Amino acid sequence: MILELFIALVLGISIGVITGLLPGIHINLVSAILLSLSASNFISTQPIILAVFITALSITHIFIDFIPTIFLGAPNEDTALSILPGHEMLLEGYGYEAIIISVLGAITGIFLLIPISLLFILTLPTIYEYATNIMPIILIIILLFMLFFEKNKILKTLFIMILSGLLGISVLFIGLNLKEPLLPLLTGLFGSSSLILSISKTQKIPKQNIIPLKNIIKENKEIAKPIFASLIASPICSFLPGLGSNQASTIGAYIIGQLKRKQFLFLIGIVNSLVMSLSFITLFLINKSRTGSAAYIAKLLPNLSTNNLILILISLIITSFLAFAITIPIAKFFSKNISKINYNLLSIFILVFLSLIIIFFSGFLGFLVFTISTFLGITCILLNVKRTTLMACLLIPTILYYIL
Repeated sequence: MILELFIALVLGISIGVITGLLPGIHINLVSAILLSLSASNFISTQPIILAVFITALSITHIFIDFIPTIFLGAPNEDTALSILPGHEMLLEGYGYEAIIISVLGAITGIFLLIPISLLFILTLPTIYEYATNIMPIILIIILLFMLFFEKNKILKTLFIMILSGLLGISVLFIGLNLKEPLLPLLTGLFGSSSLILSISKTQKIPKQNIIPLKNIIKENKEIAKPIFASLIASPICSFLPGLGSNQASTIGAYIIGQLKRKQFLFLIGIVNSLVMSLSFITLFLINKSRTGSAAYIAKLLPNLSTNNLILILISLIITSFLAFAITIPIAKFFSKNISKINYNLLSIFILVFLSLIIIFFSGFLGFLVFTISTFLGITCILLNVKRTTLMACLLIPTILYYIL
C-alpha cells in the first residue's frame, strides 16, 4: 500500500509537470480521462491511490502552470489573472522573478493551510448556509468597486464589464452545452488577446535576469496585504458554488485595496494553492466539491473518511515542496532561452495549438466563443481598461446563479 501511494505520488507529480507546461491543458481534462478509464476497469486499483495521484497532479500543475502563463501568455483558468503583471515583468526582463514570486505565494498558501483548516473545521458547517445567502450582495459590491476605482474611465470600464458579463452569461448560464466552457472563454480574454497584440507589435523578449532566490525573498517583504486578502477570499471561494481561484483573487484584491503587481502575483499564488487545498476539506465537511479535482475524488471516494483526508493532505503537502523545487530549475531554463527564440513565431504556434485544443475539447462552438472573447480581450487592452474587469464574465453569471 505504501509503495503504491509513493508510485501514485511520483506519477502525479510527473504528469502534473507535463500538463503544467502545455498551454491550454487543464488538470480537469487529465482527471476526467483517468476517471473514465477507472470506470471502464482499464485501471484497476484502490480509489485512494487514484485520489493521491489526482492530488499530486493538481498541486504540481498549480506550481508549474505559472511558467507558460507568464512566459507564453497562455493561461489556464486558475492562473489567468497572473498573465497581467507577469507578462509586464517578462517584457522588462524579470519574468523569472514573476514566476518565483508566484510559486512563493503558492507555497505560502500551503503553510497557511493548517491554521485555516482548523478554523474551517470549527465554523464551516455553521456558516455555510448564511454565507450562501449573502454572497450575491458581496459580489455586487465587488463589481461596484471594480467600476468606481476607475475614476477617469468609468464608462469604458462599464462597457467592458457589461460585454464580459453578457459573454459569461451566454457561455456559462444560458447553456451552450460546451465541454470545458472556461477553456475558450478565459483563453481568449487573457491569453490569445495578448498574443495577437504581441505579434502585431513584433515584440522582442529581452534577456531575462536570473535573480537568486534569497534575493527575491529579501526584496519582496511586503506580503502582509496579499496574505490578509487571501485569508478573506480563499476560504469563501473554497466552499461556495460558482466561485474559484480567479474570483477569489479579484475579491481579495478589491477588498484589501490597491496591490502592487508583485503583491498581486503573490496573492494569486496563495489563492490558487489554498482554494485547491481547502476544496478537499470542504468535500470532507459538507460533501460538496468546489474544484474539478475535488469532484473527481468525490466520485472515487463517495464517503471521504478521516483517514483518506489525512492521506490526501499529507500527499498535498509533500507534493507542494517537491513541485516548488522542480519549478525553479524549469523557470531558469525558460528564462535563459526565451530571449533566443523568435517570439512572434512562437506566439503564432501557440495560437494555432490553443485553437486546435479548443476545437478538440469544446468543438467549433467553443472556437466561436474563443474568437469572440479574444476580440473582447483586445478591446479591453486598446481601451486601456484594467483587465481584471474582464472577470465580470465569471462574477456576473455567479450572481445570477445565486439569485435565480
